Amino acid sequence: MEKGKNLIVGIGEALWDVLPEGKKIGGAPANFAYHVSQFGLEGVVVSAVGEDALGEEILENFRKKNLQYIVPKVPFPTGTVQVTVDSAGVPCYDIRRDVAWDNIPFTDELERLAGQTCAVCFGSLAQRSTVSRNTILSFLEAMPGGDGRYKIFDINLRQNFYCKEIVCGSLERCNVLKINDEELEIVSRMLGYERMDMQDKCSKLLEDFSLRMVILTCGVDGSYVIGRDSVSFMETPKVLVADTVGAGDSFTAAFTAAMLKGKTVHEAHRLAVDVSAYVCTQNGAMPELPEKLIHRII
Repeated sequence: MEKGKNLIVGIGEALWDVLPEGKKIGGAPANFAYHVSQFGLEGVVVSAVGEDALGEEILENFRKKNLQYIVPKVPFPTGTVQVTVDSAGVPCYDIRRDVAWDNIPFTDELERLAGQTCAVCFGSLAQRSTVSRNTILSFLEAMPGGDGRYKIFDINLRQNFYCKEIVCGSLERCNVLKINDEELEIVSRMLGYERMDMQDKCSKLLEDFSLRMVILTCGVDGSYVIGRDSVSFMETPKVLVADTVGAGDSFTAAFTAAMLKGKTVHEAHRLAVDVSAYVCTQNGAMPELPEKLIHRII
């Protein structure tokens, strides 16, 4: 990995999504870092792969995409996820356990990277194991503070790979929460917010965990960016959906890139909505974005 400053990191799972049409490289951190990089920023993937052909193929894909990474090979199999897609293009995941990304080591190289990071995106899934959870929390602790730094908890509640301890620990360490409407219901039940309406739940999270903003996506019903003094709402564009794999990650990446480029919350939100809508029209999580989207912040 090249040394630089003001890096944007996706940390967590790196894996193969095994889709009906074949396998595609996946994992939220790689999706996030790849889309950030398309906007001319320095995205870095942090994960682990196995000492196997699938792991080497993931690294080769990163190299072909000119994507920077710290992804050591560890003595566990490379992660795979069996993905089935319903008639509406919504994916269902069967995630293999005890794999490489459950065992991401915290190294001196990773600690140095944290010191150069201006934005990191992490989720709950990669915290299902103690090793990777401790690495993610150590990375967050090693990041510099300040108003220009974003610690984005893009919660991803999959199967039974989460608990209140992981969710609350992450909320206490992030300053931006990205969540969808279904996840909000689950988190609200955990925290006793059930009787509030959707925006009040987000405002309560904002207050209780001292967040800068909550990004709430509601599928076809639009999305919100809720800050302490403002609310941005955008309708979801109507597009012909190929699949929704990686759409949420591209939303987070576009929003983060736009904010780091000095755009307003409303401008960043608009770009995020348009980018995720485009990704929904493509197969797989890492399509190349059209120039007309990229040039909106470059």
